[in-house]
Amino acid sequence: QLQLVESGGGLVQPGGSLRLSCAASGVTLDSYAIGWFRQVPGKEREGISCITSTGGTTRYADSVKGRFTISRDDAKNTVYLQMDSLKPEDTADYYCAAAPRFCGPYYYTGELFDYWGQGTRVTVSS
Repeated sequence: QLQLVESGGGLVQPGGSLRLSCAASGVTLDSYAIGWFRQVPGKEREGISCITSTGGTTRYADSVKGRFTISRDDAKNTVYLQMDSLKPEDTADYYCAAAPRFCGPYYYTGELFDYWGQGTRVTVSS
């Protein structure tokens, strides 16, 4: 059974950076695409990035494009989300999720993702 655990969240000032990690256990990640999602309590979940099982394709929501970078290190069974130039509107709970191999253009719906982590909170505030 694949289990995902997010880490790296915290409080950061506007313009700052954080790197989130999504560590897997139970199964190796190399057969899975990994997506990052975020949700503000009371609002809809937003799909913000995805990386295919090979790492050959990455996708980003317009809201984070140019500021966030997704990457994977299968040797460490971990996927990362580097977040730069953070804005107060990036404040949310961030989740990673696993899907079989691919990040389709509609990955942001989350419907193809079978495994989810518990989330890590990111707060961007001065």
